[in-house]
Amino acid sequence: MKRYDILTIFPETITPYSEASILGRAQKEKLIRIEAHDIRAFSKDKHGKVDDTPYGGGPGMVMTVQPIADAVRKFKKKGTHVIITSASGKRFTQEDAVRLAKYGHLIFICGRYEGIDQRVEDAIADEALSIGDFVLTGGELPALVMCDAIARQIPGVLGAKESLDAESHTEAGVLEYPQYTKPETYTLKIGRKKKDLHVPPVLLSGNHKEIEAWRNAQEKRT
Repeated sequence: MKRYDILTIFPETITPYSEASILGRAQKEKLIRIEAHDIRAFSKDKHGKVDDTPYGGGPGMVMTVQPIADAVRKFKKKGTHVIITSASGKRFTQEDAVRLAKYGHLIFICGRYEGIDQRVEDAIADEALSIGDFVLTGGELPALVMCDAIARQIPGVLGAKESLDAESHTEAGVLEYPQYTKPETYTLKIGRKKKDLHVPPVLLSGNHKEIEAWRNAQEKRT
């Protein structure tokens, strides 16, 4: 069973998503285990403080080393890979999802405020990853995004292998062809107007060679 520990000051934000749908089912089937842990519980400050003002001045607060270091020490074992979710980290890709799925245990450190003391990234984490060129209020959403993408690579989590093979980004730079399902024609009402939306005829032809050719032509390459 693969295990993913998420260190955060808001553990209540993790559970609703991690226990729903495919991730929830995978946990029930003991394929993966996702647990959120409150970094404040590891603070040695009597008020549970986990942040302080930045050296050199500047706005906001910075998350301190001690609670994070102790939390990682608590859960880390041989072979654990530790990741910081950071807006300044390397862009997370499908290739990273495949790579990280090979680890039996991942720890995600979720930043807040103005960020995390750089010494955590330098001496405690193995890498820092970002999910895009934008800034969020915290690292919880990126941790969940990565967990979701990584878990999908684990045999049995999705079910059929082909659902992985044909997905967007499985081949670098390739986005999946369009998908359609019943009904063959859907009438869309826009005010007083109606518009019939049809499934491409080739998909109804039963000719698998032509369908494959159409799908290959429809794939988008970035």
